[in-house]
Amino acid sequence: MKKSTLCIALAALVLAGCNSKEKEAQARLDKARAMYEQGEFYSAKNEIDSIRAHYPKEFKVLKAGLALMREVEYKESERTLAFCDSLMPVKQHEADSLSRGFTFEKDSLYEETGNYIWKQQTIERNVQRCYVRCGVNEKGEMYLASVYYGSRPIDHTGIKLSTKDGLFAETASIPYDGGVNYRFKDLGNITEVVTYKGDNGMDAVKFIFTNEKERIKVEYTGGKPYVIYMADADKKAVVATYNLATVLSDIENMRKESEKAQKRMVYLKNKLEGSTNPVQ
Repeated sequence: MKKSTLCIALAALVLAGCNSKEKEAQARLDKARAMYEQGEFYSAKNEIDSIRAHYPKEFKVLKAGLALMREVEYKESERTLAFCDSLMPVKQHEADSLSRGFTFEKDSLYEETGNYIWKQQTIERNVQRCYVRCGVNEKGEMYLASVYYGSRPIDHTGIKLSTKDGLFAETASIPYDGGVNYRFKDLGNITEVVTYKGDNGMDAVKFIFTNEKERIKVEYTGGKPYVIYMADADKKAVVATYNLATVLSDIENMRKESEKAQKRMVYLKNKLEGSTNPVQ
């Protein structure tokens, strides 16, 4: 009889413990929902994660927590979409304003993305000279290019930029490949063009942007030594292109975020419509 009483007492203690755990988990879920309703989405998600970590056996509460997490993520995506939709026209207006000094070039047969070229740097205006040129495509991806023109080849693969106070920046070294590093001969003279896309030239771009008012020395590297000094007009072109690239990149990132948010919302809505906790 005593043994039976002991078993009943132990069972009662276990049941009480289970009920206590369930109540604690439910209290955290209620707290998470209150945070969600106040728009504190990050805190709500952390609270739901804590339920998973501390109450892994409270399946009923965990299921409700999963539904709440989906509601939170739906609202987060909705907020992201609203933010991008409100800011996109502002950025587009800014891009339109900045692009007025550029020529837009696109070969519809071979190119999916066009490029903006500073009007004073179009190729037809800059034949037979050594200079640093630049451009940016519609997605905000900027490139820098070093152009050499002379009677003899120097076979360069990069450039080093420097100012008189010793500050400098370098591009990556781009081996000759007939593409991003190409050369041709015309009427006895040689033209070499090396293009530095993305990170291959970004340090040099930022150096020019920061030191626009300084005299910038350009050393052609990787082959025979050759030096020029950047013209003010070319420095201005890099600065203008970098400004446009920044805005176009912002627009492209917002476009991607909007697209991702829309897809996420469709997925979450389908999941929530199949549960007992619809989006509120």
